[in-house]
Amino acid sequence: MPTVTDLIDRLESDATANRTTETTPDVGIIMGSDSDLDTMQGAFDALDALGFAEQTNHAESPEGRFSYESYVVSAHRTPDLMYAYAETAEARGVDVLIAGAGGKSADLPNMTASIAFPLPVVGVPVQEKSVDSVIGMPTGAPLTAVDAGKSYNAALSAAQMLAREHDELRDRLVDLHEERREGVADVSTALHDLGVNGFRDRQRQ
Repeated sequence: MPTVTDLIDRLESDATANRTTETTPDVGIIMGSDSDLDTMQGAFDALDALGFAEQTNHAESPEGRFSYESYVVSAHRTPDLMYAYAETAEARGVDVLIAGAGGKSADLPNMTASIAFPLPVVGVPVQEKSVDSVIGMPTGAPLTAVDAGKSYNAALSAAQMLAREHDELRDRLVDLHEERREGVADVSTALHDLGVNGFRDRQRQ
């Protein structure tokens, strides 16, 4: 069973490995507990929709140009792991971080943004009561944040940051946006043409 020390050693070792940016994860997704996984699933869904691959082994990069990694990092139970993750993120090739945390003391996004600076961090309050904690950063210590539970939007924001330097990713974002736009037109037409009851019947099928 791996220990926190083992994981810290892995992160520090990855930080000194000589790899090209094409083989390292572009987005790092961290959460305070595995109980946050359902809320953070939206981030994975958005990145998957944009063609990102999940990187689970830094020695063997997945196919495709863009990838993401994920870890559970608790600001309160494993502060040493939080520091190690944030301090090594840039050296390990990560370009933007998404950090989700719940509870009234949702400190993971804030602390990560402070330690990983100037790497951009998008905070996700896992619960409504976490919003004030996540967005409460002082002047000079920026953190981008989305509304409670909106991890899908957090991933889109991360992709938008990367897209400023990658035309391919920009095109994927535009295509995804257009798909969602046309999806509204399809639903609207069906609701009008089928009527409310007919539309509900179609949804049940």
